[in-house]
Amino acid sequence: MISYNTKDWFTFIFRIHKADTVRKLAPLILGICVYSAIIAYLELEYWKLSEKSYVSHIPVMHSLLGFAISMLLVFRTNTAYDRWWEGRKLWGALVNNSRNLALKLNVILPVEEKAQRAFFRKIIPAYAYALHNHLHKEHTRVELFDVEEHKQVFEKIDREKHIPNQLAALIYQHIQQLHKSGVISGEQLIYLNAELLSFTDICGACERIKNTPIPFSYSVFIKKFIFVYVMTLPFGFVFQLGYYVIPIVAFIFYVLASLELIAEEIEDPFGGDANDVPTDKIAHNIHRNVNDIIH
Repeated sequence: MISYNTKDWFTFIFRIHKADTVRKLAPLILGICVYSAIIAYLELEYWKLSEKSYVSHIPVMHSLLGFAISMLLVFRTNTAYDRWWEGRKLWGALVNNSRNLALKLNVILPVEEKAQRAFFRKIIPAYAYALHNHLHKEHTRVELFDVEEHKQVFEKIDREKHIPNQLAALIYQHIQQLHKSGVISGEQLIYLNAELLSFTDICGACERIKNTPIPFSYSVFIKKFIFVYVMTLPFGFVFQLGYYVIPIVAFIFYVLASLELIAEEIEDPFGGDANDVPTDKIAHNIHRNVNDIIH
């Protein structure tokens, strides 16, 4: 996710950063300019349609449709931002639950249980890393698993299957073994249950966002609406604006298409775009916090 100063207007206006929609839309904007210039020339110089009275009513259609397209784009961007914000809240909950589980285990586990402390100090951050890679459709990192005393446990993980579920199962199994051996009492087992359940709940909620995009027909309709609206603008406004219609139509296309591009980018908060939720950094923070807590 891009870190920036919200009060720095000058940098935002005059700098085209990597995530700016100008970069992506530049070829289309250039095409719109050429298209508008051709329409303006044909209507003003070749066909001379300005002499006919009926063409003066064409802008009325754009005024009516402008309200409809603005409402659609507002709903589109709000829906996309809600998905992004929900994804950020889920990973914030993962941070808090990982810390809470580490705090509870740090108090419950005896100091002499060094092997058990080392196990949880590794596997709690490992779940965050595994979830990050699972949502980004990458292979799970193995750096956290290269510990001799727990190598046999982590080797049981099948990287072709659902890795976060396997790690959650390992945590459950280890907690249950500690309960059977008397290290953790029944009351303490119930005390840890909320954090253990939260891992799978957060994973499922993230998968729901990842695997449920905006309905196809809705997204296609907005794109077609923007295309038809922009393509007909030169016909309606060339008589009032003349050749100034070229930059004006290009700017209108830039605004409308940019809103759609922004919505497409943030509706999947777990992709590889610059403005997505920084799950890798959050997982790293969980790693650092858990190591600080379980000492």
